[in-house]
Amino acid sequence: MLTNEEVAQTILNQFGESVTDFDDPYDLLTCSTSRDQIFPFVNYLKEDKTLQMGFLTDITAVHYPDSPGKEFCVVYHIHSLTNNFRLRIKVYLTTDDLHIPTLIPLFASANWMERETFDLFGIIFDGHPDLRRILNMEEMDYHPMRREYPLEDATREDKIDALFGR
Repeated sequence: MLTNEEVAQTILNQFGESVTDFDDPYDLLTCSTSRDQIFPFVNYLKEDKTLQMGFLTDITAVHYPDSPGKEFCVVYHIHSLTNNFRLRIKVYLTTDDLHIPTLIPLFASANWMERETFDLFGIIFDGHPDLRRILNMEEMDYHPMRREYPLEDATREDKIDALFGR
């Protein structure tokens, strides 16, 4: 059985400072890397005889509009079915450069997950064979999961602010 400490040490030994921000919220080992390292890093995790992380569980993103230089975070969840071990990998991107390499050569299942992340967040997966919208209409000129809109409708008149502690 693999432990978070063993896997983190294995990753550090192989990749050094190119993998950072190790944490284990809710006992889920989490780390960050760069867009340049994501493909070789995931390839290593998959091919390593000890780690055997051969199942890509999910690819998604998060929009942090108030974090200059790290406005978008692409999040990968990878699972070793053999070892029953999960790993979360984060790659931060800026609003001006939303490009990241595709993982389709490693995992065919990345195809739909990358399309969904593109559709909802606008992340561009370089090398993807068919990067187009999957849930929304092609005519949409925005990405609905970006936090670019007010949380409340300012035109509503049926709310009494005093009831909401304002």
